[in-house]
Amino acid sequence: MKIHEYQGKGILKKYGVSVPRGHMAESREEAESAAKDLLSSGASGVVVKAQIHAGGRGKGGGVKIAKSVTEAGEIAAKMLGMKLVTHQTGPEGRIVRRLLIEETLPIEKELYLGILLDRAEAKPVFMASSAGGMDIEQVASENPEAILKQHIDPGMGLEPFQARKIAFSLGLKPQQINPAVQFLTGLYRAFLDTDASLVEINPFISCTDGRLFALDAKLNFDDNALFR
Repeated sequence: MKIHEYQGKGILKKYGVSVPRGHMAESREEAESAAKDLLSSGASGVVVKAQIHAGGRGKGGGVKIAKSVTEAGEIAAKMLGMKLVTHQTGPEGRIVRRLLIEETLPIEKELYLGILLDRAEAKPVFMASSAGGMDIEQVASENPEAILKQHIDPGMGLEPFQARKIAFSLGLKPQQINPAVQFLTGLYRAFLDTDASLVEINPFISCTDGRLFALDAKLNFDDNALFR
């Protein structure tokens, strides 16, 4: 089962994973209200993001930046009801019915984090790469050594030394290592507790002020666990 980005970020936030401030909107009025709230509380701009179950939204016109409440409303009005076509939707596309209005952040680096079940090893595997913002399949085929894979013993969980290894592999600054360990630990707990089959943060960003955020979030769940 798949869920929308705003729902995934809501789950991650409960586990202490840092996500940008944002609000879901289903109308122009709700989008303007969300933008007003964010801009009046310190955001330099807002991102209007179409909520569909497919990647590649930015290339298809489903992610736009607004600098004002009026601009956010205009973008929302155009985006709601549009047929968004990406490389994952196929030519039939998806109709946009919900938006995520989110604060912009001062991005320094775009990185990649993912957790999935390695069925051959019968263990979860944490994947990390400094090539964030790109399709991980493309990175794997063109530059496989750019992806660190860290298998996790289900009985032990993600151990601190493993989290530090992942953080250092991403080239984070020394003062970012401890916050990154907390971020990764929260991510793994969310993966475990929700019976997820995939948790993907692409991009995982470091900001110019040192903060770390899940700028995007994709969560899929094992259908066999839906009864929970």
